[in-house]
Amino acid sequence: MAVGIFDSGLGGLTVLDAVQQRLPDVPFVYLGDSANAPYGVRSPEDIYKLTTTSVQRLFDEGCDLVILACNTASAAALRKMQESWIPKDKRVLGVFVPLIEALTERQWGDNSPPREVAIKHVALFATPATVSSRAFQREFAFRAIGVDVEAQACGGVVDAIEDGDFILAEALVRSHVDALKRKMPTPDAAILGCTHYPLMAEAFQDALGADVAVYSQANLVAESLADYLDRRPEMIGSGTQSAYLTTGDPKKVSARATQFLRRQITFTAA
Repeated sequence: MAVGIFDSGLGGLTVLDAVQQRLPDVPFVYLGDSANAPYGVRSPEDIYKLTTTSVQRLFDEGCDLVILACNTASAAALRKMQESWIPKDKRVLGVFVPLIEALTERQWGDNSPPREVAIKHVALFATPATVSSRAFQREFAFRAIGVDVEAQACGGVVDAIEDGDFILAEALVRSHVDALKRKMPTPDAAILGCTHYPLMAEAFQDALGADVAVYSQANLVAESLADYLDRRPEMIGSGTQSAYLTTGDPKKVSARATQFLRRQITFTAA
């Protein structure tokens, strides 16, 4: 009875930490494709191929439900996977819809027509591939009228975080926030549209200013997953053991993951 959590690297650990706290009795198998990270600068075809390979690995581990804790994979690959690749007895869910539902004041699965919402100007910080997909804008349009979304591709931030260079990551965050504010000087809210970015949440908030509400995904995804499993308990797969898998160097990835979550994390080779 395991649920799979997939990310291109270590950013999905922010989601894993939240879902483990929300669902302590559910085993989770985490797979980070660190050998091929970052995904945000890859083509949609590459992202699709890499994502399906990793999700199949989690299916093989006994996970009938997999969460793509990677906005790039969710934006560039998930729809195509759902239309033509995922077996009928499996489910793969993305991470950005729960956040957009929260921003547009909707409950899970509310498919009523788009309506006016309180937030009008939204800053989106994401990887280049997520920005180019326009997936966030598409999901907003399904749910809300008159929301202006200004996107900023944050090149280099994921690489700096994966390398543990948080001084560089903070400098890059401030540069990207400055670039966005030249396009949208006074956003109402900001979306951290990459699961790595919560590790830099304080830098984003400081650069944006205290009056901008900054949204990240981990807790919202945890609540959405808890609701989903309450309604679909059969989707907790046959696996019974939690595990941390990586396509990268397990020793290096374990050290970085331990630094991220501030508790001992031991990865094994996928």
